[in-house]
Parts: sequence; structure tokens; C-alpha cells
Amino acid sequence: MNESMLWSVATFGVYLAAMVAIGLWAYRRTVSQSDFVLGGRQLNSWVAGLSANASDFSGWLLLGLPGAVYVSGLGEAWIAVGLACGFAGSWILLAPRLRVYTQRVTDARTGGDSDSLTLSSFLENRFDDPTRLLRGVSAVLIIVFYFFYVASGLVAMAALFDQVFGLDPAPAIGIGVGIVVLYTVLGGFLAVSFTDVVQAAMMWLALLIVPVLAITALGGFGGLTDGVAAKSDGLLSAVGGTSLDADLGQWVSTDTLGWVVIVSGLAWGLGYFGQPHILARYMGIRSAKDIPKAAAISVTWAVTAMALAVAVGFIGIAYFDTPLGNPEQVFPQLIEALSHPLVAGVLLAAILAAVMSTADSQLLVAASALTEDGYRAFVNRDADPKVLLWVSRVTVVAVALAAAAIALWGDASVMDLVGYAWAGFGAGFGPVLLLAVFWKRMTWAGALAGMIAGGATAIAWDVLDERVLGTGLYAMVPAVALSLVAIVVFNGLARPSRQMVEDFDRVEAEVKGAEV
Repeated sequence: MNESMLWSVATFGVYLAAMVAIGLWAYRRTVSQSDFVLGGRQLNSWVAGLSANASDFSGWLLLGLPGAVYVSGLGEAWIAVGLACGFAGSWILLAPRLRVYTQRVTDARTGGDSDSLTLSSFLENRFDDPTRLLRGVSAVLIIVFYFFYVASGLVAMAALFDQVFGLDPAPAIGIGVGIVVLYTVLGGFLAVSFTDVVQAAMMWLALLIVPVLAITALGGFGGLTDGVAAKSDGLLSAVGGTSLDADLGQWVSTDTLGWVVIVSGLAWGLGYFGQPHILARYMGIRSAKDIPKAAAISVTWAVTAMALAVAVGFIGIAYFDTPLGNPEQVFPQLIEALSHPLVAGVLLAAILAAVMSTADSQLLVAASALTEDGYRAFVNRDADPKVLLWVSRVTVVAVALAAAAIALWGDASVMDLVGYAWAGFGAGFGPVLLLAVFWKRMTWAGALAGMIAGGATAIAWDVLDERVLGTGLYAMVPAVALSLVAIVVFNGLARPSRQMVEDFDRVEAEVKGAEV
């Protein structure tokens, strides 16, 4: 075992021990289902803001985005622009109302404040759904798409362990899943949120240190620009049109249309309105009054981190003489090439942090959907709180095992898996949730139609586009459009109840009061 690997083992060991310690600390404070799912709604602004970042920007930020920029250049940066706009928009438009509405909306079956712990239960209560289809369909969508989303993190985890330790995918995924499941099962939402704060700091510092080292080695920004342009002038084009040809080992022109690159990139921002693992932070924050500060912290972190990740992709183009066989390894490769083994161990641990920070949040939300919206809603509504808590813990393990199977036996990149799940959540839930908190007359029929249309289109679009249409357009665009159309067209099949109207007015008044 060489010096670099020894330092990596040491830093990984310290990092993983710290995550488990936080899990044990949170275990003592997790005594109810509400604590396990939403931490008792007690997150402060810093924890909520940074946890939202860490739960969102997973291995995609440190592996997927730099890899995409490495392959296609500046055209891929539109994804970062779209995400920055969408993230800010979700904090401003959705977070305050969702925080208040999920707690105050009347329980559709028993009356009184529902304190909805999941998006599925909120939708059932918000629309006073007599069919219970909203809860069932939304829970199915959450579970299905999270299998792929968690799998994307495990693929990134396997790539990291292979890069550093030469481990095969099976043991690599086994180690990673074991640690994530351990502290998530122990401490639930609190463990996930507080580990996220540590992980967010590690990710951001890693993204800062590597570009500084690399740009210095390249002779400044001029050397970076010249190095990229020497590989292909098209890499610096904002409308794309360039891609790495693995067979030729060089960047070549493509037939991709500029408008498709821009629209598809910006459309990623629409996804923020429907990501359950991010929206859980909005629901779990201490008060709507804490949201402006949390939003400022969160958006600042996100914008700077994505800018640095884009820079990493360009640095890889300029730094390496021979194109990489796996573009998504550009960040780890730069770390090992530029830094001392001790520093490399810490920075590579940051990538592991990125993967874990999203996988744990997603496991928790998927388990909550199975427990709250499956077992409790349809099997045993009067289940003992302690039984629910342990059912949630068991389902965390079950979801993790299913996602591990997809990661091991599937054949897709981190970026592909994330893009698929992101579109599914963004289109399946985004339009429904946004209109649910702003449109008083919206009904369960419109919500159900929008959810099905958006989710189904996100699933089918890639196959349809590849085999028939050939536009190359990201699935989010048609899926969101069809979801909005379906909501408007089918909304009239039901009528808003008196209780729904009263809840809307009550929530609106409370949100405005918090803004004063």
C-alpha cells in the first residue's frame, strides 16, 4: 500500500467515523416518527440551507457536471445557470408556503391541523382527496424515481472507491451503503441534516482548492483559456456543438442545435419545485421567518459551487494531454495529479461526502413514503408511533438494497441516472406543488392529472425522442408542459371544498405575517 493510499484510508476512516458519531448523537434525539421524518421541524437557517445544498448537489456536482463540461464544453454550463435560477425560485416561491401549509392544512380524514410529514400526505390533505389516489400515486412515483436517484449516488461511490483503492463495484457499494444506512437508521432526519452541514463544507472547499492549484500550475487564467482553445474552439461556445469522441480521442463538431442545448440546460431549474429530498428541508425548518436567511446561505453556496465545478471541467481539458477514458473522473484525477497524498485523501473524502449527502436524504424520503404513505395510510392508520419509527428504519435498509442492485446491474452514468430522476420528480411534482400553494381553486382531479402526465412523460420521453423524434430535448421540457396542460384541462372535474378554501386563506395570511 503506497503513501497516497495510506492517507486516503486514514482520512476516509476519520470522515466515516465522524458521520456515525453524528448518527449516534441524533439517535438520542429521535423518539417519534415526526423526529425521524422531519426532525420535529426544528432546523435553524444554517442547517436547513446547507442541508438543502448537500442533499441536492451529490456526486453529480463533483463528478457529473465537471464530466459533462469536460466532454462538451461551455454549452453544458447552461445546466448550472438553470439550476441556480430554479433553486433561488424554489426558496422564494415555494419554501415559505410549503413550510406553513404542510403543518397547518386540515387533516382530510380526522380534521384539525394535519402536520403532514410527507408530500404525499400533504397533497391528500390539501385537496381533501376522497379517492386517496393522490397519496398512492405520488408515493409510487417517489419510490420508483428514488431507486434510480440513489443508484446514481452509488455508481459515483463505486467509481470513487475504484479510483482510490482499486475496489470492485460490489464491495465499494457495500461499504458505502453500510455507512449511509447506519447513520440514517440511527438518527433519521436530524442525523442526515447535521451530517449534510459537514459534507457541504467539505464539498465547497474541495471545489475551491483544486481550481486554485490547477490554474496556478497552468500559468493563470490565460494558460487555462489557451489550453482549452487548443483542444477545440467549439468548447468555448455557449451554444454547444462540440463533443469528445472517445474513439478518435479528440473533440469534434456535432449537429446539436444551439436552442436545444440552451433550453435543455435551463430546464433543469424547473426540477427544484418537485424534489422531495430538498423540499423536506423547507418543511423541516424552524419557522417561515427563518427562510430568507436560509435561502441566502443556500443560494450563495449553490451558485459558487456550480461555477467552480464548471471550472473543474475546463481545467481537466487544459491540464491532461490525453483525453480521459472516463470523463466523470476528471475531478478525482486532478486531485491526485495536483495535491500531496494527505490533501488528496481529504479532497477525495469530499467526493464521498457529496455522494453520501444525497443518498442519505433520498433513502430517508423513500422510506418515509413507504411507511407514512403506504403502511400507515393504507394498512394500519392507528399504528403505534414506536412501531412506525422502526418500520421506517427497516424500509431505509430495503430501499438501499434495491438501489444497490440497480447500481450494480444497470448500465448508466451518474449524469444519465440523475437526469432521469430529476425530470421525473420535477415534472411529476413541481407544477402540482407550485399551483397547489398559489391557486385557491385547484382540485384533486387537476393535481392527479398533472402528476400522472408529468411523471409518465418523463419516463417515456427519452425512448420516444431517441426512436422517433430525434430532437435531443431534455425530458423536463415536454413533461412540465404536459403536466401544466393536464392540470388546467382536468381541474374542473372536481370542485374545491369549503375547508380547502378556508385553509388556503389561513395559510396565505400566516405566510404574509411571517414576511413582515
